[in-house]
Amino acid sequence: MPPVNLPGVDMNRYLALIRADADALTAAARGRLEAPVPSCPGWTVADLVDHVGHVYLHKIESIRQQQNPEPWPPPPFDGHPIDWLEAATREMLTEFTERGPDAPSYTWHEPDQTVGFWYRRMAQETAVHRVDAELAVGAAGPVDSELALDGVDELLDVFFSGDWSDLPKPDLIGRIGLRAADRSWLVVLEPEEVRIEPLGDDGADAVVTAEPSDLLLWLWGRLPTESVRIEGDAAVVDRLQQRLTEVTD
Repeated sequence: MPPVNLPGVDMNRYLALIRADADALTAAARGRLEAPVPSCPGWTVADLVDHVGHVYLHKIESIRQQQNPEPWPPPPFDGHPIDWLEAATREMLTEFTERGPDAPSYTWHEPDQTVGFWYRRMAQETAVHRVDAELAVGAAGPVDSELALDGVDELLDVFFSGDWSDLPKPDLIGRIGLRAADRSWLVVLEPEEVRIEPLGDDGADAVVTAEPSDLLLWLWGRLPTESVRIEGDAAVVDRLQQRLTEVTD
């Protein structure tokens, strides 16, 4: 089946963005594997490289096996971690290119069981972890603006919105607007549900505004609140951040 919601980024551009961010990640990591990653407490750059490489290999096997891969994880790699990550990157991109976005694949998101889901998810995964690697060794460059806006859509629609009755939060309620570039969203927090609606003129308790990259990275917990502008009730924004930790930690 084709992707249920084709995103705004051109599907082939996802592949170019994965390549660029993966190259930047390995460039930042090379020779600095012992550095701590401030945005991932408890991790070193070596842990980050290991995580990203295993994520890539998992997607390859998800496509090949058409199921959650078994057995998992694969045997340990004997070579240098950076070489291993670069090889995993090449193998995943080759798999994506040869299959194409409309080909079937196991994914954990039931509405979209296509390789195209992984195009988008791996572009977002790589961008955020590239930022993690760069933060570990210096300043991080921004996420591509188009990708960042698409990433806000993905985070809100795929990870965050829906039924939360299995983890009710009676105190985490409110209506929070988000704005970046020409896009806007309204996040409605209910005790057992999160909804994403259009942002009207007076429908929010607070509005968070930022550049696309800053908004995405703030939502993923990679930037502090000082990186965004808040108008309205800051306590409601705190509630949003508390709820977001359930899907971004």
